[in-house]
Amino acid sequence: METASEGIFINRELSWLAFDTRVLELAKDKSVPLAEQLNFAGIFASNLDEFFMIRVGSLFDQTLLKEEKRENKTNMTPTAQLHAIMAQVRNDQEKCDHILSKLFAHLTLYGYERADFSKMSKEEEHRWKKYFTDELYPVLSPQIIDRRHPFPFLRNLDVYVGARFKVKNGNAETLGIIPISNQYDRIIYYKGKSGKTHFAFVEDIVLHFAEQAFGKYTLLDKGLFRVTRNADINVEEGMLDHDIDYREVMRELLKKRRKLAAVRLQVSNKTSQELVDMLCQKLLLEERNCFFQSAPLDMSFVRPLCNHLAKDNLSQLFYLPRRPALPGAGFRLAEAVQQQDQLLCFPYQSIRPFVEMLWDAANDPSVISIKMTLYRVATESKIIEALIRAAENGKEVVTIVELRARFDEQNNIDWSKQLENAGCTVIYGFEDYKVHSKLTLITRKVKDQYKYIAQIGTGNYNEKTAELYADYSFLTTNQELAEEVATVFHDLAVEHKTEQTNRLLVAPYCFKSVLLKEIAEEIAAKGRGEPASIIIKCNSVSDKELIEALSQASIAEVPVEMIVRGICCLKAGIPGKTDHITVRSIVGRYLEHGRIYSFGTGSRQRIYIASGDFLTRNTERRVEVGVRIDAPEIKQTLNDILKLQLADNCSCRIMQPDGSYKKNTHKEYEPAVDSQMEMYRYLADAWQKVIPSITEPRELRIPKTGLLGKMRKLLRRSK
Repeated sequence: METASEGIFINRELSWLAFDTRVLELAKDKSVPLAEQLNFAGIFASNLDEFFMIRVGSLFDQTLLKEEKRENKTNMTPTAQLHAIMAQVRNDQEKCDHILSKLFAHLTLYGYERADFSKMSKEEEHRWKKYFTDELYPVLSPQIIDRRHPFPFLRNLDVYVGARFKVKNGNAETLGIIPISNQYDRIIYYKGKSGKTHFAFVEDIVLHFAEQAFGKYTLLDKGLFRVTRNADINVEEGMLDHDIDYREVMRELLKKRRKLAAVRLQVSNKTSQELVDMLCQKLLLEERNCFFQSAPLDMSFVRPLCNHLAKDNLSQLFYLPRRPALPGAGFRLAEAVQQQDQLLCFPYQSIRPFVEMLWDAANDPSVISIKMTLYRVATESKIIEALIRAAENGKEVVTIVELRARFDEQNNIDWSKQLENAGCTVIYGFEDYKVHSKLTLITRKVKDQYKYIAQIGTGNYNEKTAELYADYSFLTTNQELAEEVATVFHDLAVEHKTEQTNRLLVAPYCFKSVLLKEIAEEIAAKGRGEPASIIIKCNSVSDKELIEALSQASIAEVPVEMIVRGICCLKAGIPGKTDHITVRSIVGRYLEHGRIYSFGTGSRQRIYIASGDFLTRNTERRVEVGVRIDAPEIKQTLNDILKLQLADNCSCRIMQPDGSYKKNTHKEYEPAVDSQMEMYRYLADAWQKVIPSITEPRELRIPKTGLLGKMRKLLRRSK
């Protein structure tokens, strides 16, 4: 018998691939400038690299178990998921190849032409051959694979030239390999007589002249290839001896990550099947894991190419510059928050006032301690420098550093050392739970009384990503709420999971349980005949229990609006099950990263911001923190942000009942609403009114007009 929840689920991995497809669609969107289209193609490929290293790597490991564990929503085995993934990736890669071909063709209109080694004049051939002979050949390290020379370890994500040779005095064949060192400049440029800039990828040059590198061997065929390896290492693998330094464990795991099994082989289009078969045999890969492509195998060339375009004054190929707004001279965030709660919205507003607040606290004699959770920080972090300064000034500085922030482990290890050397207390959190929360607590002692500034955010303390990620940062001096934050820090320090809260959401015990209660309350309100509403804005949705609760809300005819950027395992629009649920995905210039959870309307509304998504790993296996916003002005701002995103008809795609997404295109008679650009325009320009420059705290006033009024007018026009 079919259960109430059957038919409403989408496989997590396939949903993620659908998100990456939406990213790729921006690479062919004519409303996006050409260099930005290239950037989106690069993001698509980078996302895919990580997907194979982590998600496909994990599924590959699961297939090695005696009994394959089925996925808990769609009941697919790891093997079935891998088959579906490979088919979808093959389809997406073909789209990417076609898009890249067109983008390179369009670049010629702006004087940039990629070298085509199959159609070269004698002059061009001579030029590139000279470059190969003078610059590349002396440092190449070609290898022949035979009985005396075993197949080498191939580095993850590096590009290689592969060649097939005929062995002397026989019919046997052997394999040759040339590593393309990352020490070379990836792209080589030269100005032609016509004024055009010609460019070539170094791997294409080496491939074209590969015969010279191998000397007397008889070359049968050649091609480029690239290996992706499993990087899904679980930290518990290194925790067999609990008396060792946790940082040393992470170092060993990082070394091990470089040597895991291959999960994908990318090869250039003209590579022969015979050569591919030889590579697959050596790498222990099945043919389904092999992908032919005409696009460059390593798409990391996009950033340096775009930098070259920018230096060539081709500004028309990029988005118009947008700078985060700054408040007026004399503004101090610590003073503003003394008057009333504050909300900062990145990247529309600058993170600089928050950084300056930390530096002020580091030098303030009344500040006795600063506590922060650190998940990802910038490589050159002013925030870390402020914490070090505070410790050097004799203040207690406590940092909860998560060393398992994937692919940022080394950066966090380095920073933790510097913090410890400066006298900071560095705590590495839980053994079994990642600390993903974004919390700061500044404690001052004024006339024998403790005063607090607490900050709860949706994004990392990273000055660089704050210019690209759309996030929210809430600050308050509310004593009761600050004491709740202090309790969370205490619990983190002693590896205790917070079990009771008032305004905070704290996973794993007080996050999902609160959200389930809120959903149940809206179902009950609908049953009482009262207006009911659920609006969920987050990055991903996969938690089965929460999905089933949202389905129950839909069955009860509670309107559920969801704005989910990436993974969404809930299928909207299924009659009798999810037909009162609408799922939107906004993918645009900025990465939508903030989480807002709204329940109820009018005086009944409860609205939260949080560090965690509706992902099982967030709700059950991480320490996430959110906060219920009670300040009327900030609640209204968050409501207006939600309304603006729900009105988006430029960057928004809406899920269809079959799980696919369709672009929400505005009609001719409707105004175009790009929620990100409108947010930037109104929120950034209105900062002077929303958070004015002040000299005395008493002067601070939050007007009822300005940003919010402008937003409401915009939304009325869009209806």
